[in-house]
Amino acid sequence: MATARKKAATTNEQTGEAKPGLRVLKKYPNRRLYDTQTSSYITLADVKRMVLDGVDFEVHDAKTQEDLTRAILLQIILEEETGGVPMFSTASLAQIIRFYGHAMQGVMGGLLERQMQAFTDMQQRFTEQTPGMPFTPEAWTGLMGALPTQVAEQSKTLMNQWQEQLKNAGAMFPFGVPPGSKKP
Repeated sequence: MATARKKAATTNEQTGEAKPGLRVLKKYPNRRLYDTQTSSYITLADVKRMVLDGVDFEVHDAKTQEDLTRAILLQIILEEETGGVPMFSTASLAQIIRFYGHAMQGVMGGLLERQMQAFTDMQQRFTEQTPGMPFTPEAWTGLMGALPTQVAEQSKTLMNQWQEQLKNAGAMFPFGVPPGSKKP
């Protein structure tokens, strides 16, 4: 699956060349995207198709070489959310915004990523256990009726584990008391 990665993880830091197998797209100031593998201009719909096909890629600014992968993926999500059936409710988008700048921002990103991976794994296992069964969006909706309960239980378990880790860290490093000072 295409993922936004740190530039150092996907390119040779000395030469700036992409690692083998990584498809590099260049974004030009005129907003056009250029696929260096096919030597042709592509659209956001083509990039979306790459994501759906599991192609590993990065998008770089043609002039500065800045990694723009996340921005392009967010642009695709924005287009998907404004057309058709949105995935996120207004309330969930507002809640996501509230986490920016909050101490829990980093934790929430990891939690969402793990939850999405757990959902993907569950969906894959289900598909493997029912070979040859055609799945329409309606069929998935019906079959996944119990999934919100399972996801909620898994989220609760992950949160309890995280809280336990915080308690253990608090016992080792009491918050609010500078090292070497006495408790009031």
